[in-house]
Amino acid sequence: MSLPWIFLAVSVVGLLATLNAHFPLRRSAPLRVPSFFAGWLTGELPLHHIGWQLLATFFFAAAGALSDWPGWLGLALCLASWMGLLALLAPAQAARACIVAASAAASGAAETQSPPATPLRVPRNPFALSDPRIRRSGNIPYVPDAGPRQQLDVYRLATGVENAPVLLQIHGGAWLIGEKRQQGLPLMMELARRGWVCVAINYRLSPQHAWPAHLLDCKSALAWIRTHIRDFGGDPGFVAATGGSAGGHLCALMGLTENDPRYQVGFEGADTRLAACVPFYGVYDWTEGPDAESGRIFRRILERQIMKASYAGAEERFREASPLHRVHAELPPFLVIHGRDDTLAPVQGARAFVSRLREASKSPVGYAELPGAQHAFDVFHSVRSRETVEGVSDFLDGVHARYRSGRTQHPRVREADPI
Repeated sequence: MSLPWIFLAVSVVGLLATLNAHFPLRRSAPLRVPSFFAGWLTGELPLHHIGWQLLATFFFAAAGALSDWPGWLGLALCLASWMGLLALLAPAQAARACIVAASAAASGAAETQSPPATPLRVPRNPFALSDPRIRRSGNIPYVPDAGPRQQLDVYRLATGVENAPVLLQIHGGAWLIGEKRQQGLPLMMELARRGWVCVAINYRLSPQHAWPAHLLDCKSALAWIRTHIRDFGGDPGFVAATGGSAGGHLCALMGLTENDPRYQVGFEGADTRLAACVPFYGVYDWTEGPDAESGRIFRRILERQIMKASYAGAEERFREASPLHRVHAELPPFLVIHGRDDTLAPVQGARAFVSRLREASKSPVGYAELPGAQHAFDVFHSVRSRETVEGVSDFLDGVHARYRSGRTQHPRVREADPI
């Protein structure tokens, strides 16, 4: 192939990536995963994509790619792709307004005020996820004889904190993969800078361990926090939980099964109530999928890898593992966050879960459905993740302020006795 044709082919690929970021493939279950990976970085880092495409176009042009009509057609396609990438910025910046409105609902506020417009802030290095001001104490076991899957990391200001609110971060990975240092870092760094103590945990994974080992470990970590977090400057009386994807599912179940002895074997007396739950793009129903095709695939994974049981013979276990079917009145405040364009955990599941929460819970429930957002949009720094992280941090600061002033409707926890 001549250089103009190669440039045209590269331009077509770039334009298809942009189109996929705008219109991800959600109808066909087998195409959802490749559509996610193809659109994830494109949708979250559009200006970075324009940057490398401009650089590539310059080199192609300098090498003679515009010497024939295919090259000029490729340039036209590049211009169309860049316009499409720029159009992704507006919904990304709208995330803050969505979070503010949802936070007001989750706080029980009667009215909301639109946040002031913020200038476009593009991260120079989206993957710079450390901060010299933050100290990490790593790989701390939270149960006796713990292996690497039952350890946690603690993040707090290097200058020290005292009686600080605590965030429990639960990673995702389809209950099969994932690690505590891979997710939630933008939110934890922001909260740690604000004086919080953040705890990121590992938990046992399938297929080596069947459900509910994952949830038992999350609760074990919370019991450890109640007993030991003062050593790191945290307040054991105020712990909020968050997590994404499978971590969002586990975070939601933490709030829905507070003090349930079935999931606290060996530490039944521990107080596992939470001050707030903030699940990101979780899967809330294990009994069915958003449609027949994806439901069959999802159920097959659950049966073979995670539950180690057939749905027909253990339907009640699948229901018990589904936040949608565990909703009741006595719950902490929830702020549920989901991307409208999520192809891995379709948004219909979040809508159904929030509807059920609002019907039953005595505590306020907020829901932020972010336009243009894919799955895992908050794993690294982007325009959308920064707006979301700051909005969620403001919400959690507000919950903590009401806790400290005694104005919360639900005095969630007392300081637990040592276990």
